[in-house]
Amino acid sequence: MSDIQAQISVLKQTADPAVADAILHLIDKGEDHELNRINVLDFAGRTGLDEERVISGFLHASRLGLFDLTWNVLCPGCGGVLDAHSTLKSLRHDDYHCGLCACGYEASVDEQVEVAFTVSPRIRRIAAHDPNTLPLWEYFKQVFWSSGVDLNKESFESLTGEVTLDALELPAGDKAVMSLQLPPQFIIVFEPVTHSAQFIDVQGEPTKERQQLSLIYNKAHAPTGTMTLRPGPLRLSLDNQAGVRTLPTVFIASEALHRLIGKRKPFLTAKRMLSNQTFRDVFKADNLNIDQRLKITSLTFLFTDLKGSTALYERVGDLAAFDLVRAHFHALLEIISSEKGAVVKTIGDAVMATFIRPEHAIVAGLRMRAAMDALNAERGRDDLVVKIGIHEGPCLAVMLNERQDYFGQTVNIAARVQGLSTSQAIHITGPVIDAPAVAAILDKESIVPIQKQAALRGIADKIVVYEIP
Repeated sequence: MSDIQAQISVLKQTADPAVADAILHLIDKGEDHELNRINVLDFAGRTGLDEERVISGFLHASRLGLFDLTWNVLCPGCGGVLDAHSTLKSLRHDDYHCGLCACGYEASVDEQVEVAFTVSPRIRRIAAHDPNTLPLWEYFKQVFWSSGVDLNKESFESLTGEVTLDALELPAGDKAVMSLQLPPQFIIVFEPVTHSAQFIDVQGEPTKERQQLSLIYNKAHAPTGTMTLRPGPLRLSLDNQAGVRTLPTVFIASEALHRLIGKRKPFLTAKRMLSNQTFRDVFKADNLNIDQRLKITSLTFLFTDLKGSTALYERVGDLAAFDLVRAHFHALLEIISSEKGAVVKTIGDAVMATFIRPEHAIVAGLRMRAAMDALNAERGRDDLVVKIGIHEGPCLAVMLNERQDYFGQTVNIAARVQGLSTSQAIHITGPVIDAPAVAAILDKESIVPIQKQAALRGIADKIVVYEIP
């Protein structure tokens, strides 16, 4: 048995065997570009496998050393990778700048940070392990643009023809000259290795006189500049002082370019990864630094608490109560994981969990309530009553007490809303009930929410909440 087959055998002990077989086939038969920055959601779609099981499989495979996991900061405009990190700890919360779009962005883990997987060079050597040897357009496809930009073969044929005037590979220390005929359009001279760009606004009367422009590439990351030239000939002088090969490319900023890079497909976001139970269990060492904070514009929180647990211990005794509480935790944690959520922490008899969308949380809440009813029915008593609160909103991902946690008013409100329940009722807030998918779930279950105003401890104004009877 080969080393890879031995690792796949180990992988099958923790991951779905079908996913493990698909991973082995990819490593063995996949083309080089298919093993670089793998978009696991796209992989799941192509193989017909469950997304959550695929994510879990690749995480376990990375833990075994089959893949290297990267956190890539993306430009929301062009889909370019502004920075790539091997660990979440090196992700900055300050601005990232895109030269191609001439914009700065604060990295939000919602849609601006993708999580991708590249086969380890110890397992199989691929061209992307030496990115400076990739052909120019392969560098754009495999290194500059993210796995969420849908660039197929036909797209690249149009890329080299319809939307570019010229492109070249410029070795470190070399100089070159491009002789161009400028059309009356907006031109972008972009270099993806140094993320440098020069905008040229071509307008006015055409000229036959040769115009001159000189560009120097180095590691200074100079801000994008704009100059005005006339339609006609241009002598573009290029000087590579960056110490690595550069790839200056002259784009026509036309509708065709926007259509090309505007074709997007879903990718695994850092937000989804942080709310993945396998990641929290397996990659505990790849959490945030103590002084790090990452912005999340929307996350759904679910809090639970076991009503009357102290009285339960007094009534049935410590041993029986412990078994009941443990059964309750087992049911809740299994439901959270199966509904694409993750447990942040347990506090006494309470659970704090996150979900990337409100509908996942509401389904989890309804299932939790049904699970408690089933446990009670088995015993012929109504001892297990779980209070549930759900709220959605912005927050910060932080490190608290050596654990990746969340901070902000959204978290506070979610915890307080849970405290409103006195029975098996679930309490949710306006942002949750306003989600179209939540309304559809409640309608399907013939549940009519009861609207009421509530004063929450530590919250200045009363808020509107909805009881799910």
